[in-house]
Amino acid sequence: MYGDFARVYDRLMRDVDYAGWAAYYASLLDMAGVPADGLVAECACGTGSLTLPLSTRYRMTGVDISQEMLSVAADKLRAAGRQVPLIRQDMQRLRLHRPQDAVLCTCDGVNYLTDDKALGHFLAAAHAALKPGGALAFDVSSLHKLRTTLGDNTLTNTEGDVHYIWHNAWDERERLLRMRLYLYARQAGNAWALIEEEQVQRGYDEAALTRALQAAGFDDIRIFGDRHLNAPGPQEPRLHVLARKLI
Repeated sequence: MYGDFARVYDRLMRDVDYAGWAAYYASLLDMAGVPADGLVAECACGTGSLTLPLSTRYRMTGVDISQEMLSVAADKLRAAGRQVPLIRQDMQRLRLHRPQDAVLCTCDGVNYLTDDKALGHFLAAAHAALKPGGALAFDVSSLHKLRTTLGDNTLTNTEGDVHYIWHNAWDERERLLRMRLYLYARQAGNAWALIEEEQVQRGYDEAALTRALQAAGFDDIRIFGDRHLNAPGPQEPRLHVLARKLI
């Protein structure tokens, strides 16, 4: 996953308000008492589009399992004059040299943990990576979004320089969304390259996330809707989770 896809990821996501996302994550970390200039590790950092704006406020470390995504992130951060360590690592086995003030997992990273064991491994590793009093913040696409908005639907796009056909298949029993993407990316000389990508995401509800966080040792668990500070509504497309390591 995220091999050739890394080359076109930013072109697909060009309309995402990363500055707004970064400001929202900063508000969550402020709420948890994470200081400006604190040590913050971002798991599943991808191409660094959120790492970059956050690096103006925190001492960031980017973590991702994809070397291709990290290569794009390195170029982006270098071009912006930001010095951010980037580590190729499976976030289920997160190991950092220094305890962190916060650990983040952004842009659906937790949805790619497709069973309870994987989720538990990540949360335990994040807990171990934090200082006492440190915070974990992450987001997930909601069950409503995976089940209904994406569901068994096929999505298409024929505008811009990346076209796609995106087939989805929802498994209610396993709460898994299997996605198969065919991307056609415009190249130099008006040629087009085909990139095929398969991904699987799991849906988690508030109760499952709370149980897993408690089992990993987290306290002060709060769950919000899509980039606001209220409880999630029934049709919320995204959940944001904030929890703390109190001891």
